[in-house]
Order: sequence, then C-alpha cells, then structure tokens
Amino acid sequence: MKILIINGPNLNLLGTREPTVYGNQTFEEYFSILKAKYPSVQLDCFQSNVEGELINALHKADKNIDGVILNAGAYTHTSIAIADAIAGISTPVVEVHISNVFAREDYRHVSYLGKHCKGSVSGFGLKSYDLALQSFLMDK
Repeated sequence: MKILIINGPNLNLLGTREPTVYGNQTFEEYFSILKAKYPSVQLDCFQSNVEGELINALHKADKNIDGVILNAGAYTHTSIAIADAIAGISTPVVEVHISNVFAREDYRHVSYLGKHCKGSVSGFGLKSYDLALQSFLMDK
C-alpha cells in the first residue's frame, strides 16, 4: 500500500510554531516514527507553502497512490482550488488537522475540502496522521 502525506502552509514549522497548539515535535521526527510503526506501508510525504504545488501533488498522486492524507493547513478554510483538485481525482483523500479546529476560531470550523474527502480527523495532535492511515488500512 502506498500512502502520500501532503502538508500545507506553515507545517514545516512544526516543533517551533505555537507549541501549545501544535506540540514540540517536528513532522520529520513524527514521520520516522510513523514509518517504523507501519513497515508494510510505503509512506512518502510532501510539504509546500504554495497552493498550486499542493494541487500538483494531488494530481500526481491520482492513480499512482492508494491514498492521500492531506493537512492543507489554512487552505482548508479558503481554497476552492484544492477542493476542486480533490474532487477531480479518484485517489481517496483523508483530511487531517493536528488541532481541534472546532475548538478554535469560527473561520476554522469551515472546510471547503471535507465534502470531497473520504473522511476527516481533527484534534489528536500528530496522532491524527496515524488515525488517518489506519482508515486506509481498514479498507484494505
């Protein structure tokens, strides 16, 4: 099974950015743990702060990857273009958020992406990625 994790804007700052909200572990540290936990899964990751690069990664994943775990960051609440990209591919996508978006600012309660995703995981810290990955393994 091939799973691609796509991280959006500011997620390259995990470990230092607002540790009370996002924790103090870098994504690279967590990704190593995730890969060790699921050795039978071919995991890859991509991060960009640029909306178009996230769209290109989704297009490239289509039919080449079994599933995408997407943390689009703030683009979740603003990007119709990313929503259209998810709707336009056949590869299933699970939307992920590290923080509980419903316990935050009102504008974070809206996801343009969610209606096109297989599911959504929010509020479990970096473990949200693990839960999303488990959703693909359940379908196997």
